[in-house]
Amino acid sequence: MPKEYSRSERVADFIKREVALLLQRELRDPRVSNANVNAVIVSRDMSMAKIYVTFFDKETAEEAKQAIEVLNGAAGFIRSQVASQHSMRSTPKLRFYFDDSVRQGEHLSNLIDRAIAGNESDND
Repeated sequence: MPKEYSRSERVADFIKREVALLLQRELRDPRVSNANVNAVIVSRDMSMAKIYVTFFDKETAEEAKQAIEVLNGAAGFIRSQVASQHSMRSTPKLRFYFDDSVRQGEHLSNLIDRAIAGNESDND
């Protein structure tokens, strides 16, 4: 029976679960509170993992940037905690990025709603 997912995808899923748990339970820094791990992409050689994160309580891009800097500063600790939960030969280096797709989606949804509302008022 062939495997449905590549090894890098399975490692990415594992890292996503573990990092999400660590952000909820282990990191006490209020600057990274309410973080949500949206996606993890692991390089084919398993040396690097890009972790895309959103924050529910960050209103400005500057706040999100500061939170990402905090996460990248704690990447070594997070990596060591992830490494303790598996038996792989090596754990990918972690790099955090702000995922703005949720806000962009909300913005597009609002634009569509306004266009529909404008179209309905023109028909009346």
